[in-house]
Amino acid sequence: MKSCTEYLTFTVSKRMEFINITPKVEKVVRKSGVQEGLLLCNAMHITASVFINDDEPGLHEDYKRWLEKLAPFDASTSTYHHNRTGEDNGDAHHKRQVMGREVVVAITEGRLDFGPWEQIFYGEFDGRRPKRVLVKVIGE
Repeated sequence: MKSCTEYLTFTVSKRMEFINITPKVEKVVRKSGVQEGLLLCNAMHITASVFINDDEPGLHEDYKRWLEKLAPFDASTSTYHHNRTGEDNGDAHHKRQVMGREVVVAITEGRLDFGPWEQIFYGEFDGRRPKRVLVKVIGE
């Protein structure tokens, strides 16, 4: 069995943003030489996400609006108890919980085995500092 592990680092200037990381992940799959196996891709920070969906700007704007309604940014300590620790990112933890931590994708004939329109995204909910994403490929 082969395995390959790489770490991608993102520094997003906005508090919330979505980045299509599919090309970077595909590069790791090619480098691994795995023809049949699995890809694990996960955010290594509790205020970021990795998820699969369509690369459509309107959808991404809808996500931002929806997430802000579910967990609005509020740096005060009255809305999020977490902010009583000196942080201001209680909302970001909730947004990450909704969008998820990781994706697993089958690798078939050396390629990510996606359905129509599927792409992998990094979701940032508390930007402005470097954060890592793990990309691990295993298989034959």
